[in-house]
Amino acid sequence: MPRYDNIEELEPDLRGEDLRIGIVMSRFNAQIGEGLLSSCTAALLKHGVAPEDVVIVTVPGALEAPLVLQTLAQSGRYDALIALGAVIRGETYHFEIVSNEAASGISSVQLESGVPIANGILTTENDDQALARMMEKGADCALAAIEMANLLKRLDQ
Repeated sequence: MPRYDNIEELEPDLRGEDLRIGIVMSRFNAQIGEGLLSSCTAALLKHGVAPEDVVIVTVPGALEAPLVLQTLAQSGRYDALIALGAVIRGETYHFEIVSNEAASGISSVQLESGVPIANGILTTENDDQALARMMEKGADCALAAIEMANLLKRLDQ
């Protein structure tokens, strides 16, 4: 039901049929990445994305993800992309660099390519926080990717 008379409002569309999704997962903090990937792929399939329309690519760490996301985006084969991984604070400033640069790179690729990217690279203080968030975040990214792919298709009409 519309909120306002005579004003069109585009509702979220979480139907994944006929969508092609690329997933880039960091292998650093592998247990977290695998948990994110498991919940993400389960949610994609639950919402109708066909297994043959999903491609999973792994990279060494979060800093390598934006380049591969850019390559996938430029291929024109994907309706949306998903970045998965975990950056967990250590004792050095490296955490901030990796977290900030990975997020910035992902945002840049998304804006420059026009392909939506759900950012599921967790940035946490410790392993326990990452473990507590991985299942929900992986599924959230799947839904965000589906919703944004469908929204952009609709806006292009």
